[in-house]
Amino acid sequence: MNALRGVFLAIAISGAVFSGAAKADTIVATGDLGLVVERASGSLLLVDQSERAVISRIEGLGDLSHASLVYSPDQRYAYVFGRDGGLTKVDITEKKIVNRVVQSGNAIGGAISDDGRLVAVSNYEPGGVRIFDAETLDLVADIPTGSKTIGLVDAPGRKFVFTLWDEGETWIADLSSRELKVTKITEIGTNPYDALITGDGRLYIAGLFGEDGLTAIDLWDPEPKPIRVLPEYGRGQKDLPVYKMPHLEGWARAGQEFVLPAVGHHQVLWIDAGNLSETGRTDTYGQPVFAMSRPDGRQVWVNFAHPLNDTIQVIDTVSKDIVHEFKPGKAVLHMEFTPRGHEVWVSVRDAGKVMIYDTRTFEKRGEIDAESPSGIFFTSRAHRTGL
Repeated sequence: MNALRGVFLAIAISGAVFSGAAKADTIVATGDLGLVVERASGSLLLVDQSERAVISRIEGLGDLSHASLVYSPDQRYAYVFGRDGGLTKVDITEKKIVNRVVQSGNAIGGAISDDGRLVAVSNYEPGGVRIFDAETLDLVADIPTGSKTIGLVDAPGRKFVFTLWDEGETWIADLSSRELKVTKITEIGTNPYDALITGDGRLYIAGLFGEDGLTAIDLWDPEPKPIRVLPEYGRGQKDLPVYKMPHLEGWARAGQEFVLPAVGHHQVLWIDAGNLSETGRTDTYGQPVFAMSRPDGRQVWVNFAHPLNDTIQVIDTVSKDIVHEFKPGKAVLHMEFTPRGHEVWVSVRDAGKVMIYDTRTFEKRGEIDAESPSGIFFTSRAHRTGL
């Protein structure tokens, strides 16, 4: 009996030693991590959600004044899209840049394919979309458009969807086979400025700057065509100066409704997700930039354009009423919810802080120092279409 107990003890000790060595030397869990863009210094902060702490700073990413990023399916790599046309691949387990190419003169975001093998970049200068191998960053396809491209998202089936600012068109690039296939949808509207795709990959919605309304495209339709949404939502209202364009990728879906920021108005718009008709409006403190849904859909958090960018309002999606308002500081640029929505991280550029709040009590839970922080991106985005 004692001999048998000794065998079990030896196995337990051996297992403990092996487990400890593996944890120390090889295991890096990425699910609780995220990256914060430091726009003024061209750097990223690697952060831990649970610890509300900075792990490391990664430098040398160029112009990050309007930067965004996506993650590989395994959450190990981040692909960062800089305003200077830089595409940078960052290994967050090694906390370093592993590759970087400057692929254009001025870029405006990007996307990663559903299989994680292709990374696409949307360009202002010279326009068009360029697609790269996610492993090597070698160029795979170059799609010139003769126009600034915006609203680039991934769609199921190894597809990318994007829209042309100058031409008012949406293109679907299909890379599911060896030969690139591009479908062009015309008459989207005047000066589409941004776009989103629903989580199921079916509906692509572009916001319009040159006219009131939005345009939707049903990507499940064998012959997709533009569907005009709220074409007269600003009729009878005086447009205000637009200091910052709203971001539709920060869209909210709450149950059976979309919540979208209005252009040139102090409102968010509520749209039935089924028939795309208007279901309501909520007057807001300023011109919304992001209207972001808590993961459970019960709240929408809204921040605003300059000069009213010191404030956040929280809207209850059942009543459509504002239930909380507070002022974290000047230049609130971005918000990111933890995956289950118990906390929200808020970048406050002029304070040099990322502030963390409980989404139910609105109590401040912590803050971290950052150099002109803007975008906040948690690794849970790796498993969501369009993010």
